[in-house]
Amino acid sequence: MKTFLVVEDSKIIRTIAARALQDMGFTTIETGDGETALETCKKALPDAVLLDWLLPKKDGFAFMAEFRKIPGAEDVPVIFCSSKTEPEDIQKALDAGADEYIMKPFDSEILKLKINLIELEPE
Repeated sequence: MKTFLVVEDSKIIRTIAARALQDMGFTTIETGDGETALETCKKALPDAVLLDWLLPKKDGFAFMAEFRKIPGAEDVPVIFCSSKTEPEDIQKALDAGADEYIMKPFDSEILKLKINLIELEPE
């Protein structure tokens, strides 16, 4: 079973996203800040990351800059999620190395669509 790292400072959003991913067949690891997420990835890379933009300790961009330097992380898909909806914000996230972008609020159908776009299967 493939593992999704959910990096989101809102406990409610993190729980909802993790539950939706689990319902799709993924194993999830949850963290509420970018620094803990980075340490988690250095120990064992997940198969994919759902990453919030605004995080304590390290924001999504600081996480991405360091994450992509971890050997093997260049092949791990990252879905950025944020309440920022301007086209230039989305482009900034993609330029930083995100594979997809979800605008908050999102539901399990949108999440499933984005996972299909990155061509990730739970098993």
